Amino acid sequence: GEVMIIPVANTSAYIQGSRYGADGLDLARTFPGNSSGSVTQQYAASVSEMIRAADYLIDMHTGGRLYDIYPLAGYILHDSPEVLEKQRKMAEAFNLPVIWGTDNKPVGRTLSVARDAGVPAIYVEYGGGGEANATIIQAYIRGCIRVLASLNMTTDNNNAASLKKYRVEDYSPDSGHLQSKLPAPKNGIFMPAVRVGEKISKGQLWGTITDPLNGTTREVRAEAEGLVLFLRVCAKVNTGDSLGGILPVAEQEKLVIIHPPEKVSHGK
Repeated sequence: GEVMIIPVANTSAYIQGSRYGADGLDLARTFPGNSSGSVTQQYAASVSEMIRAADYLIDMHTGGRLYDIYPLAGYILHDSPEVLEKQRKMAEAFNLPVIWGTDNKPVGRTLSVARDAGVPAIYVEYGGGGEANATIIQAYIRGCIRVLASLNMTTDNNNAASLKKYRVEDYSPDSGHLQSKLPAPKNGIFMPAVRVGEKISKGQLWGTITDPLNGTTREVRAEAEGLVLFLRVCAKVNTGDSLGGILPVAEQEKLVIIHPPEKVSHGK
């Protein structure tokens, strides 16, 4: 088979060192784009064409400059049982410690383009903070090779054992929207009290926000028990900024299903 690699999906944003292009748009919310529109819309239209022409899609991310993310392979909970099962197998093959299926309604994403085209797709998240991390890069290379091997497109000579995984499928609206989770209650400097990958309990101290202008401090506590899936690493926060998120996991290898709709096949 053939592999298409897009190292920089939005050159305008890359040049600015931002997730926003010169037109102020976030590519990750602009799909399927417009070939006659602004620069980000044009990039989205071009990438959308490549996605529709593909048989499978892997979209690779980190938490950028704002978040540190526990390694995960995610997918949209597709209405087609056939596509959904292919996505589950891709996420399994990528071999990161979390597999997370989320709401199938979001728009503007690469995965929504793939969803509408019936193309099995996963996205992966790992780390963040802005550094170039060799551990993450190698994990992504190995993961892609494992997926290719699972599709009989190449041979995986690494012989690495499969990781034990936390598995969650959450049909709740916007379940995969990281930026909406655990909003900051005030402006200030955020000091976390938890670590990514840590198991925590409901009510446990998540961190504190201190306003250096007036000296006031406010505690932020965990809204639920589970796994610290991601955590804000950029200290300056404004009211409403996400401070991280908790994944409601069970023991490893046990699938947790949240708010399943009626008449849905869950596979595992």
